[in-house]
Amino acid sequence: MPVGIRSNSLIAYTPPSWAEKLKNVPTHRIQLGHLNTPVHSWKLPGLPRDVQLAIKRDDMTGSTLGGNKIRKLEFLFADALQKGCRHVITCGGLQSNHCRAVAVACAQLGLKCHLVLRSGLKDVKDAGCEGNVFLDKMMGASLYYVPTKAEYTTELLPRMQTLADKIRDDSGEDSYLMEVGGSSDVGFYGYVEAFHELEQQGVLDSFDDIVFACGSGGTAEGLAVANHLTGSKLRVHGVAVCDDAIYFHNHCNTLLAQVGLTDIRSEDILNIIEGAKGLGYGLSQQPELDFVSEIAMSTGIVLDPVYTGKAVLGFLNQLKANSSVFKGKRILYIHTGSNEGIVLWFSMLVDCREFLERTMVG
Repeated sequence: MPVGIRSNSLIAYTPPSWAEKLKNVPTHRIQLGHLNTPVHSWKLPGLPRDVQLAIKRDDMTGSTLGGNKIRKLEFLFADALQKGCRHVITCGGLQSNHCRAVAVACAQLGLKCHLVLRSGLKDVKDAGCEGNVFLDKMMGASLYYVPTKAEYTTELLPRMQTLADKIRDDSGEDSYLMEVGGSSDVGFYGYVEAFHELEQQGVLDSFDDIVFACGSGGTAEGLAVANHLTGSKLRVHGVAVCDDAIYFHNHCNTLLAQVGLTDIRSEDILNIIEGAKGLGYGLSQQPELDFVSEIAMSTGIVLDPVYTGKAVLGFLNQLKANSSVFKGKRILYIHTGSNEGIVLWFSMLVDCREFLERTMVG
């Protein structure tokens, strides 16, 4: 392992017994998160009276490293450290929670972070210093901007590889290329372990369905595969906040082949709820912002307008329009967001003075 890298965090990993036969099981993880996260009831406004809803607080996995990304990164960074990499290169949207989490983890572990960010900016000087971009820069990450609609396989990945080649030519140091959202056959184990955590918490028998935001597919894949392997009777639903069901099922089917599950298809173990992405990734409409505000004021749960706000709104709309999609009336929502990026991002979108005047009571 390279000199100067904080190597005291590698921990031997043993998968749950029901996951032992999967291919390419990681041998190590690192501890980044504050686990286990709690599960409690959630009195969501607008919820049909006959539905019992609870929430798993994966927004509480840490402070500057909160949210679902941290679970994946525990395995991905262990892989990077084992391979002796001094640089980590990943990609995402301009306000990507994944990229922000990678930047924080790199700073903690003594690695150099490089973020390839999708953006509609014509000039990099216009990037500003708001939301997760502020935190990315604060952690010392190097930022590179590409067009908003840049595809991962044809544009982002080649750009990341070119950057890795340049770093090696200039410094002789290796880079770890991390897939968008950390959604790879390594990061996948983060939510295999999250399901195992639910199992250990003894709550699975209390629910019929699991619901969560689906942005890159890794969380969906981990939960769906774990649910299948354990023989659990839960139904797993990812609410798409970008892309569509075809994209996520294709991604999941690729993952299934990588881990050796060739006898099942994504379509058999995972339901993707569409219709929640609105104007598109990272784009908000006033009703969505109002919904996020209402949830915060009435329940004390903070959602973000990019991922979790759209997912919860999409879940509620689906529940009202076609409840037959769900197996039953006992539903667990997994809150995959994180609070520090939420507050910064939300403050960008809302006139705070007007918001306080509009919502102030008394």
